Amino acid sequence: MSRGRQPPLVTGISPNEGIPWTKVTIRGENLGTGPADLIGLSICGHNCLLTAQWMSASKIVCRVGPAKDDKGEIIVTTKSGGPGTSTVSFKLLKTEKIGILDQSAVWVDEMNYYDMRTDKNKSISPLSLRPANPLGIDTDKVKVAQMDLESMFPSMSGDFTSENFSATWYLIENHSTTSFEQLRVAANNLRKQANKKNEGSLAYVKGGLSTFFEAQDALSAIHQKLEVDGTEKVEGSMTQRLEKILNRASDTADTLFQEVLGRKDKADSTRNALNVLQRFKFLFNLPLNIERNIQKGDYDVVINDYEKAKSLFGNTEVQVFRKVYAEVETRIGSLRALLLDKLLETPSTLHDQKRYIRYLSDLHASGDPAWQCIVAQHHWILQLMQTCKESFIQRLKGGADGMTLDSDGELRPSGIGRLGHSASFKSGSTKSWTPQGPQQVSFVEKLADVVTGQLPNFWKLWISYVNGSLFSETGEKSGQVEKLKKNARQRQSDFKKMIEEVTHRLVKLVRGALLPSSLTPTELQLYGGWEAQSKLSGPSLTQIIHTVRGSHEALAALEIPNDLLQVIQELLSDLRVHCLMVTLKQVAEDVKQLPEKEDWVVDNEGVTSLPARFEQHMVQMLQSLKGPMDCKPGEVNIFQLERTQDEASELCVWIMKVFINCLEQLSTKTDADVDASHMCVDVVSPDLFRSVHEDYRPSPEQRLLLILSNCHYLEKHTFLNLAEHFERHGFLGTEKITRVSVESVRALDARLFESYVERKADPIVGSLEPGIYAGYFDWRDCSPPTGVRNYLKEALVNIITVHAEVFTVSKELVPRVVSRIVEAVAEEMSRLMQCVSSFSRNGALQARLEICALRDAVQFYLTEESDASFKQALEALPQLHNGADKKLVEELLNKFKSSMHLQLTCFQPPSIQPLKR
Repeated sequence: MSRGRQPPLVTGISPNEGIPWTKVTIRGENLGTGPADLIGLSICGHNCLLTAQWMSASKIVCRVGPAKDDKGEIIVTTKSGGPGTSTVSFKLLKTEKIGILDQSAVWVDEMNYYDMRTDKNKSISPLSLRPANPLGIDTDKVKVAQMDLESMFPSMSGDFTSENFSATWYLIENHSTTSFEQLRVAANNLRKQANKKNEGSLAYVKGGLSTFFEAQDALSAIHQKLEVDGTEKVEGSMTQRLEKILNRASDTADTLFQEVLGRKDKADSTRNALNVLQRFKFLFNLPLNIERNIQKGDYDVVINDYEKAKSLFGNTEVQVFRKVYAEVETRIGSLRALLLDKLLETPSTLHDQKRYIRYLSDLHASGDPAWQCIVAQHHWILQLMQTCKESFIQRLKGGADGMTLDSDGELRPSGIGRLGHSASFKSGSTKSWTPQGPQQVSFVEKLADVVTGQLPNFWKLWISYVNGSLFSETGEKSGQVEKLKKNARQRQSDFKKMIEEVTHRLVKLVRGALLPSSLTPTELQLYGGWEAQSKLSGPSLTQIIHTVRGSHEALAALEIPNDLLQVIQELLSDLRVHCLMVTLKQVAEDVKQLPEKEDWVVDNEGVTSLPARFEQHMVQMLQSLKGPMDCKPGEVNIFQLERTQDEASELCVWIMKVFINCLEQLSTKTDADVDASHMCVDVVSPDLFRSVHEDYRPSPEQRLLLILSNCHYLEKHTFLNLAEHFERHGFLGTEKITRVSVESVRALDARLFESYVERKADPIVGSLEPGIYAGYFDWRDCSPPTGVRNYLKEALVNIITVHAEVFTVSKELVPRVVSRIVEAVAEEMSRLMQCVSSFSRNGALQARLEICALRDAVQFYLTEESDASFKQALEALPQLHNGADKKLVEELLNKFKSSMHLQLTCFQPPSIQPLKR
C-alpha cells in the first residue's frame, strides 16, 4: 500500500517583507503536484490563491494582499497533502493611504487598486477608495449576517461612500461589541481627520501665497520697463515675440528629436505591450491551454481556469481582453458541446453521467443536461429491450446461432457458444453448436438482466437529479440547484411515465413470449414472434417465475413506488396460474404413460407399484409447484381466485380419472399386451412367500384381482394422502377432488369385481347341475345316503382355489370375493332344489346332507342373500320327522367335515370382515 503525500512545508520567502501587492517567491517542499492540486495559499491570514502561479513542487509565485496582521505565516494547502506549515514569516509594511481629497505630490497608481469588499483586484477609479478603518479603532472579528442587516435596513447600505449610507448599519456590522469609551475615541478621531483636511488645504494656500506675490511683482516690473522703452510700439509686444521664439524653438526641437522621440514612444509602447502580456499571460495563454487540457481530458482544470478568467475579464472594457476572452468563450462552447455528446452517449456508467452533468453545470450550459441524459437513457433501455427480443427471434430463425445480447445491445457469441465452437474446432468438426434449453427461458433471463442492470442506475440518476446532488458548489452558489430542483418537481409525472413505459415494455415482451393470448393483435405484432416455439414445461415456467420475481425484488429494493411495479405483479400472477395449469396438464399426460411401467409385483399389502408411482408422481408435481405457488410479499394467492380454483380442481379430477382409466385398460389387456415383468405366487405354500419368475405372465383373472386390490388401496390410502398433500400446498376444493375420485374408482371396482366374479362363479355354478344328476341320479329313486357326493366336493375345491388365488393377492379381498361366489352357488342350489318335483325319503336325506354340508363349510362367508338361498333350498325338501334320519344326517356331516378338514381350513373365520360395496 502506497504512502500518502506529505503536507506542504514553506521554508523560504523572498522578499520577506513589503507593502500590499508585493510580488514574492515562496519556496519549500511538497507544494503540490500541479496548478489543479493547489487549493489554498494565505500570507499573514490573507487569501492569495487568486494571484498564485504554481511553478513547481518547490516554488510558488504570488502577490501579497492587504492583510490585517502585520506579520504572519505562509500556509499552503493542496488536495494531495492538505494544509501545510511554515518555518518562515512575512512582515507586511503599512502604507499611508491617500484620501479622496488629500493633496499629493505624486500620481496615484490606479491599476493596483484592491477592493476589500470583494477581495479582488479592479481597475476602477480611485474615487471609490475609502479608508480601511475610518473610526481609527479595532473592528469586530465576528460579523453580523448580511441578510439580517438587509432585512433590518431595507434599501440602505453600510458602505459610507454610498448615497444610501446608514451609520447604524456600519456600527452594527463592524462595532457591535465595541464599548462606549472606544466609540467616544472614534468620534474624536473623526473630528481630528476633518480638521486636518480643512487645515491642510488652508496651509497649502498660505505657504504658496508669497510665491504668488513675487510672481505678480516680477510681471508688473517687466510691463513697466517695456512701456518706458517704447519697444512694444515699434517691434510689437514682447510677449508676442517671445511666443514666436518659443514656437520656432519647439519646431526646431521637434525636427531634431522627432525620430528619437518616435523610437522612444515605440519602445515605450512595446515595453507596455510586453508588460501587459507578461502581467496577463494567463488570459492570453488560456485558449491554447483549454485546447490542450480538453485533449488530455483534464476538464476540471479547464473549468477552474474558465471560472478564474470569467471573474477577472468577464466584464472588461479593454478591447484586447474582450477579443481574447471571446476566443475563450468559443473554446468553452465547443467543450460544452463535447461534454453534452459524451453525456448522451450510450452506454455509459452512472459515475460518468454524474461527472459530465457537473461539468456542464459548472460551465453554465444552456438547457437542462441532466434531464436530456435521463431522456436518452430511457430511450436506450427501451431500445435494448426490443433488441434483446429481436436477437432471440433472429436466433430462432437460424440467423444468429449461439449469439447473445451484451450490455451494449449488440449480438455477440455467448460464453457457452464460444466454448462449443472451440470444442468443435479441436475435434475437427464443422457442425455449429446450438444452445440447449427453451429459448423463451433464456430470453426472459436476458431481458431481466437488461432491466435490472440498467434501471437501477436510471433510477439513481433521477434521485440525484431531484435532490440536486448532480450539481457542484458553483451551481449551489449561483442558485442553479434550486432552479433545477423546481424543474425536477415539475417533471415527476414525465419520469413516472418513463418508468411505466419500461415496466410495461418488460411485461409485454414476456407476455409475447409466454402468454401471447393475453395480448391484442397489434401488441402481438410488436412483442410476439414466438409462434414456432413449443410449449414450455412446468419446470421452465418455474424458472421464469423465479427470474421475474428476482427482477421485481431488485426494482422494489430501489424504493420505486408500488403502483409502478403493479403491472409486474399482475404478470407474475398470470405466470403462476399458467404454470399451474401447464404442470397439471403435463402430469395428466405423464400419468397416461404409467401403465407401461407396471411390473405386476405385489407387495405385502396386496398392491402393485402402480399406486405408489402415481402418488409419488403427484407429490413431486405438488413439490415442484411449491415455489411458484408460494405467495411472496405483494402477491395474491391464486388458489383464492374462483376461476383458477375451479380450473385447478377440474384438472386434478381429470388426472385422477386418467389414472383410473389406465387401471381399467390394464385390466383388459391380453397376454400379448403385458410387459415382460411378471409375477407368480405359490398357492399351496403355507407361509405365502412370493416368488417372481421371468417367464410368468399374470392371467386375466390375476390382473383383475391386482387391479381390484389397487382400487381398494387407492380409495383407502392414496386418495386420502393426496388430499392431505393438496391441502398442505394450498389447494382448495380437495373435498370435491376426493369425492369424485372415490366415486370413479368405486365404479371401476364394481365393474372389475363383477367381471372377476363372473369369470370364477360361472364355472362353479355351471358344474353343480351336471354333477348332481351324474349317473342318472334321481331324487325319487336313490339309495340311502352314505356321504357327500363328489360334485359338491369339487365345487368346494373350486371355491378353495378361488380363495387361494385371491388370498395370494390380497387378504382383504377374500371375504368379498368368496362371499359373492357362495351367494351364486347357494342361489343355484336353491333353484335346483325348487325344480325337483318330489323327493323320496333317501333323496330328501341326500339333498339335506349336501345342502347342509355346503352351508356349514362356507358358513363364515354367508351373507343375508346366501343364507336366504340355503333356507329356501332346505324348505323345498321334505321335513325330517324321524330321529334316526336326523342322526344319520348328522353323522354323515361329521364324517364329511372330518375327511375334508384340511381343505376346509381356509374357510376358518377371517380376520377381516367382508367388504361391502
